[in-house]
Amino acid sequence: MREQRCPLLPAVHGVERTLTSLHFGEGARKAYLQASLHGDEIPGMLVLHHLRQLIAKAEDSHLLRGEIVLVPVANPIALGQRLMHDAMGRFDFTTGLNFNRDYPDLATPLMAALEGQLGPSPQDNRRIIRQALAGAIDRLPCDSDIRSLKQAQLRLAHDADLVLDLHCDAQAIVHLYLEAPYWPQLEPLARYLGAEAMLLGTGTGSFSFDEACGQPWWRLADHFEDRFPVPAACVTATVELRGEQDVDHDTARADAIALYRYLVQQGFIADEIPPAPALKAEPTPFQGALTIKAPVAGVVAFHVAPGDRVDVGQRLADLVDPLTAEVTPVVSASQGVVYMRTSSRYLPPGAELCKIAGKTPLDQGGQVSA
Repeated sequence: MREQRCPLLPAVHGVERTLTSLHFGEGARKAYLQASLHGDEIPGMLVLHHLRQLIAKAEDSHLLRGEIVLVPVANPIALGQRLMHDAMGRFDFTTGLNFNRDYPDLATPLMAALEGQLGPSPQDNRRIIRQALAGAIDRLPCDSDIRSLKQAQLRLAHDADLVLDLHCDAQAIVHLYLEAPYWPQLEPLARYLGAEAMLLGTGTGSFSFDEACGQPWWRLADHFEDRFPVPAACVTATVELRGEQDVDHDTARADAIALYRYLVQQGFIADEIPPAPALKAEPTPFQGALTIKAPVAGVVAFHVAPGDRVDVGQRLADLVDPLTAEVTPVVSASQGVVYMRTSSRYLPPGAELCKIAGKTPLDQGGQVSA
């Protein structure tokens, strides 16, 4: 195992931060896994702690068939943000922006830059595109600690064949946000992890990390369709590992084993594994994901939990006015599975209450959280 430390641009004098990556094995193929891009989402850190041990054992046994890169602390800036003892790792204190938003669109400039460079060989085109991606990343503005962090992450991940970004939600089941073109390659991941919701989209508009890594390939493939073959050279997913409080050794060890088996199934490790279990659910469109918001302020009393399947009109929660004793029921406007709910038990109007993954695209579906 090799440890690599990339210094980030200091935000103030006297403070130094680094992005640390752990590199196992070597070879033409590469898998990249990072955890806790949102600094208050801790489950992925413990999962990579256990996965690291499995991969190290495989490395010692000469079973690795490529390079596997683990970044257990993907955002040291966010991890250090605390306010009155509470972790505040979702939004940058300086800009107010979500740490997993506003990654660069690397596909659009490459569409013009690659004209005249591609040819009939998918392998050659993969190499040419990766070189162009590396150049585009090197030219990104790096005038803040956040931008230097994003550049460092993309430098590590841009040439990976597989990128998994480990997150969690407030209270949730295991669910995946996936680029629809990559579902065939990611379907075994859903099986091994026991995911109960898989949301397929072709760009959510959030410009998240996994989209920055994976979108260039399918977008370039569409752009150069019928002219040049562009392989699906970077399969990406955002993996939501249940809720913020689901941090324990048994759960993390089981998730690490699931990820290890997926890496074996994808050919990064030459080991024996059991067959993948059956899917727990069928994938649904991202546009079928409905965010239920609080219509009024009130104390939240839920009638459903993550993993429950609900019908249109089913009562999801009550919002109780502690002064007037009025109870406002909140009902579902969709049929599907509740894949997350808030951990807050008092909400103002308009706050997110829960989310439902349904099979049918909706006019108000596919909203990206702040």
